[in-house]
Amino acid sequence: MFGVINFEVFLFTAILLNITPGTDTMYIVSRSISQGRTAGIYSALGISAGIVVHTFLAAFGLSVILMQSAFLFNAIKIAGAIYLAYLGIKMIISKNDQKKEESLPKQSHKKVFMQGMITNVTNPKVALFFLAFLPQFIQTSSGTSTPIPFIILGLTFTLTGGIWCLITAYFSSMATRSLRGNSKVSTVLNKLTGIVFIGMGIKLLQTKPAS
Repeated sequence: MFGVINFEVFLFTAILLNITPGTDTMYIVSRSISQGRTAGIYSALGISAGIVVHTFLAAFGLSVILMQSAFLFNAIKIAGAIYLAYLGIKMIISKNDQKKEESLPKQSHKKVFMQGMITNVTNPKVALFFLAFLPQFIQTSSGTSTPIPFIILGLTFTLTGGIWCLITAYFSSMATRSLRGNSKVSTVLNKLTGIVFIGMGIKLLQTKPAS
């Protein structure tokens, strides 16, 4: 239907892939633990928005250009690593302001959302994954080329992943709520999150384009 084959298999596989801990999960858990439920939820929404961007890039062939251009691949990879390092350093040097996560202003909500989205969009490994994974479930015998199958599969992956990310954010923040109430512990959590972000940036630099 709509050029998609074995959708049930895709759905089951997508769920398994989403619940397998990865970079996005680590990012959301770190945000939720250090900054609370609200920051975790907006980070999850930002990550999901980034996956939507990758979906449309794959659907309209832009991801292919990214994978075939070593310069573009490395440029985006370096930009993403620098951005993660920037976020990490900022969290390490920031002081604890003792604000409740529910009292974050709307501007901060938007900022956390954008940071999550940028972190995902600037990860070329996600584009590589989409190009390797989605075509396995797209009918090619018809001889026609349309972005619709990519969009259907990509949005399905986004939906299942988004639900899992929100669950992860909620329970991660709930499990560490009492810890964040302690100013010293909260400061340590922020600094540890910053170190995790820097580590994610270093790991991103090790990503290589498809051969």
